[in-house]
Amino acid sequence: MKKEFATNLIHNGEQSQDSVSKSKTLPIFMSSVFAFDDVETLDSVYEGQSKGYVYSRNGNPGHDALKEIMCSIDEGEDAQVFSSGMAAVTMSILSLVKSGDHIIADNVLYGGTHQFLKDELSKFNIEVTFINVVEDNIEKYFKSNTKLVYLETISNPLMEVADLTKMSKIAHLHNTKLIVDNTFSTPIICQPLKLGVDIVVYSATKYLCGHSDVTGGIAVSSKEFIQNIRNISALYGPMMSPFDSWLLVRSLRTLELRMMQHSNNALKLAEFLEKHEKIKNVFYPGLKSSRANKTAIKNFTNNLFGGMMSIDLYAGERGAYELIKELDSIKFVPSLAGVATSVSYPVKTSHRAFSDQELFKANISKGLIRISTGLENIENLISEFDRALNNI
Repeated sequence: MKKEFATNLIHNGEQSQDSVSKSKTLPIFMSSVFAFDDVETLDSVYEGQSKGYVYSRNGNPGHDALKEIMCSIDEGEDAQVFSSGMAAVTMSILSLVKSGDHIIADNVLYGGTHQFLKDELSKFNIEVTFINVVEDNIEKYFKSNTKLVYLETISNPLMEVADLTKMSKIAHLHNTKLIVDNTFSTPIICQPLKLGVDIVVYSATKYLCGHSDVTGGIAVSSKEFIQNIRNISALYGPMMSPFDSWLLVRSLRTLELRMMQHSNNALKLAEFLEKHEKIKNVFYPGLKSSRANKTAIKNFTNNLFGGMMSIDLYAGERGAYELIKELDSIKFVPSLAGVATSVSYPVKTSHRAFSDQELFKANISKGLIRISTGLENIENLISEFDRALNNI
């Protein structure tokens, strides 16, 4: 029987060709669903008796390659990948709490996370207490229904560093889990699971990608915690696309090299900015003058402190607006961690949802500029900041 064009167009070329050689790079598995020869095989995959894939919302070969890399460098047992960093944060939190529970969280967090904790969780009758995890005595905030402590390895945007070993011991003493957002550090600088943290989350959009062309999130933990996260994620559905997982695997190949250069540039830039007459404060844990420095040395490895810093200008809000305009190659970007240096203005971007009172409580001034230090020649970066600062 002769096949018509439509049949040939649909069914020919469905299977990859056999070859004695293998693809040098990971293929892109752009399939939303996978086919079976019989019901028994489908059952065996669903029941975990056979390895395979059913639907990309539940898993994809590209996802598994990404999980394998992240588990190895974070020294976790399992991982889950998501369509955004906020999905990694929200799914991880929701996997641990229910109506009537209580959460302790740092009061200096990424704005989206703070908004989710403050506004969204109240709809589920979940109470959240915000504290300064560096200065406050966290012990007095635990309740009988406290299920979770949430903080960031390096806080956004003040670059504070909490003692993760101490925090994990306190949390576990109260039968409470600890989630840490390790986006600013990556596993190259800090491995929170080795310090006692239960779940590590990432906005993979940032350093894990590093090229400003992916939106994604990742959670790494034990098999038990990740299975709980995977179950709830399958219902909410914030899955990473196969193409984004492929791009992230590509990007992770150079993560160590990039983080070393980001960190080296950031330290030199911070040391220069700390001495500039237009700047009131520089927030960078690598500076010896930073109150976060001793804890950072305790938490971090490889003598690296990351590429993120913030500066507080004497000229306040007016100075922040002027500096953004004066910078030339350094762009104003409401994100971070690309290969090119960029600046952001937290009160109008990441922390836009904060009220003036919340900004004051978190010590985020209207003269605060966050800098994501890129991979350029450091002398060029220093020269551009110096020129721009002198013009405000």
